[in-house]
Amino acid sequence: MNETYALHDIAELLEDNSYPGRGIIIGETADGKKAVTAYFIMGRSENSRNRVFEETGEDLIIYPADESKVEDPSLIIYKPIRRFENRLIVTNGDQTDTIYEFLKEGKSFGEALTTREFEPDAPNYTPRISGMLTFFEEKGEKVFRYKLSILKSADEKGSACNRFTYSYSPLRGTGHFIHTYKCDGNPIPTFEGEPERITVDDDMETFAKKIWSALNSDNKISLYVRYIDIETGECENLLFNKYTRK
Repeated sequence: MNETYALHDIAELLEDNSYPGRGIIIGETADGKKAVTAYFIMGRSENSRNRVFEETGEDLIIYPADESKVEDPSLIIYKPIRRFENRLIVTNGDQTDTIYEFLKEGKSFGEALTTREFEPDAPNYTPRISGMLTFFEEKGEKVFRYKLSILKSADEKGSACNRFTYSYSPLRGTGHFIHTYKCDGNPIPTFEGEPERITVDDDMETFAKKIWSALNSDNKISLYVRYIDIETGECENLLFNKYTRK
């Protein structure tokens, strides 16, 4: 098989990587019935680990597990998932809100992200990763398309921001996985290359547990997985938190 089109098992990609950071997956189930998205966060410091996911309607919000231990909320507290009309936004930072506001104004995902850049957390300069699923009708059939983006530093000094956006038509049983870091390190090396191609399970619980089990036990914090029926728009969600909110 041409390696360019090889599909990887998500567990194998994660098991050998102690710190991919934050990750977004978007794709389609093998039966072609569900659109899939997943988002996970990891952390090495006490401030980063002090977080939990909570659902509010169709949106996902990050809260501190213990508010008394919060050191700097600016880069750890945000809404990773928000829905706007026929679009679902998923990101690793407050650019979720930027994209949402631009969509409200009739502007695009890409236009929103031209106003943002990587995080100001030298020396890591953590990339901002974002995704969006768009549901619509085409030739009488309910379908969707999706995008993934990464904004990352052009050099080790944070001198400029490089912006990459990938647009996809879904393929059955296929997803794309992008994460903030290539692996652990000091400073932490930034993700390189195109989003990785992975297989997507028809069963949400199987897929979610595969991801959660494969994430490094010391560094994993939370995982959220959503399966969306393309025809009806009905959602199934599964959430994992390592810590409990006090």
